[in-house]
Amino acid sequence: MRTTLLLAAVTAASLLTPVTATAAPPLAATPPMGWNDWAHYQCDFTEQTILSNADALVATGLAAKGYDTVTIDDCWMAKSRDSSGNLVADKTKFPDGMAYVGQYLHNHGLRFGIYEDAGTLTCGGYPGSWNHFQQDANRFAGWGVDYLKLDGCNLPSVAGQTEEQTYKSAYAQQAAALAKSGRKIVFSESAPAYFQGQTSWYSVLSWVKQYGQLWREGYDIATYDKNKPDASRWGSVLGNYGYNSPIGRYAGPGNWNDPDFLIAGDGGMTADESRSQVALWAMMAAPMILSSDVSKLSPEAVATLGNKDIVAVDQDSLGKQGTVYAQNGTTDVLYRPLANGDRAVAILNRGGSAVTTSTTVGLNCSFTAKDLWTGASSNAISATIPSHGTAIFRVKPGSDCGAVKPVGQIAGTSGKCVDDSGSGTADGNPVVLWPCTGTANQRWQLSGNTVQTLGKCLANSANKAVLSTCDGSASQQWSYKLNGNLVNSGLCLDVTGGGSDNGTALELYQCGDNQLNQIWSLPS
Repeated sequence: MRTTLLLAAVTAASLLTPVTATAAPPLAATPPMGWNDWAHYQCDFTEQTILSNADALVATGLAAKGYDTVTIDDCWMAKSRDSSGNLVADKTKFPDGMAYVGQYLHNHGLRFGIYEDAGTLTCGGYPGSWNHFQQDANRFAGWGVDYLKLDGCNLPSVAGQTEEQTYKSAYAQQAAALAKSGRKIVFSESAPAYFQGQTSWYSVLSWVKQYGQLWREGYDIATYDKNKPDASRWGSVLGNYGYNSPIGRYAGPGNWNDPDFLIAGDGGMTADESRSQVALWAMMAAPMILSSDVSKLSPEAVATLGNKDIVAVDQDSLGKQGTVYAQNGTTDVLYRPLANGDRAVAILNRGGSAVTTSTTVGLNCSFTAKDLWTGASSNAISATIPSHGTAIFRVKPGSDCGAVKPVGQIAGTSGKCVDDSGSGTADGNPVVLWPCTGTANQRWQLSGNTVQTLGKCLANSANKAVLSTCDGSASQQWSYKLNGNLVNSGLCLDVTGGGSDNGTALELYQCGDNQLNQIWSLPS
């Protein structure tokens, strides 16, 4: 399709930065923060539920820390529009109406967010915005709405359009309607989530930034079950981290990947798991949108969510999403470049027992590392991390460091890594697919347009991926595309035969249309 063809024709200005179109000053220059009712209450809420949680955001100090957008999710409206075709609030749930809610929130220094759907009906069966985009945008503006979450349930089939084209048209119409509404409204798109698991997911991720400021790109976070309040939700947090962490190339100021709500401090999350989610979301420059009963958060949970140093990482103005430096099945090490030259570093412990570990994240120079949980500083990035916990540091490189080049693992969609086979350094040593181990032969440094490990360069030798002495030749010049292709001489780095077995050779092959065995996540 046309979007993909255009994308494939664009070459990155450098290996380190995928090409993006020149954009107007962003509406959401940093990831949005706030609260949404859905993951805790689903449809079981009223006006008082919303306003009580808003009051609690202010009372706990979380609003002052940045959690200042209060969004009402699905099930807020009546089952039908009024005689003029306008959306109306459910009068039983919202006796004072939506304009009152908006005014209340604004009077308390908060922003007002609301939910709708691009289809004929919302996911809960309420009126959608299909064929009413401008009318609904004007309605929201009149209520003082500052943030719109537009879901993607129940879009009809349109003759002559693919499903993706229908979604793209609907979200484009909503964006245009918001622009004409007379009010600046942050636009959260759910389109990518409806294509997760399909190759077109990457195409959708390439166009959503034209229309909105953030997008839900995958499975929802697990919701709270009041009948099973302690049912673990940790697996859901890991799953959403897993699909969000490899796609940082789509994010930047005004455009944010959204792995869904923060449920830290809510039922089904231990204190260590809650700290992990906050740290991981901050490392991924993710929107920090809390979904819980704020009035029942423990002081410890409030402190976790409101940790000013970690919020500062999330809100860093450079807007670079962090990437995985190394993972070995038990620990994941992530790093994120920050605007002032510092780096945020996090170590996730997936395992069932505590681990003591350390890393340098490729810094072969002096540095100072501040533990953002304890506030302590040292000259090492090391910690004993509890089961399901995450250590997080802010690292200040010393004057002897010079320019820090991106370094870390290169992972494919199979979850396995690009590996210098057997750690060999002889010219012609094959490069293969292998489980991620965190070892040096999977640690690739991006230098200019070259990709290097163990002092040698990734090279194209008769369309086979090999390691070779760096010589600046064309066979060692790579460009990284927005859709995740790593390209040399017009050919894509490819897992031979689309395989995923350990040791499958990597080759150079004709680039396909978002072909999964040609999509890679590189260090930033």
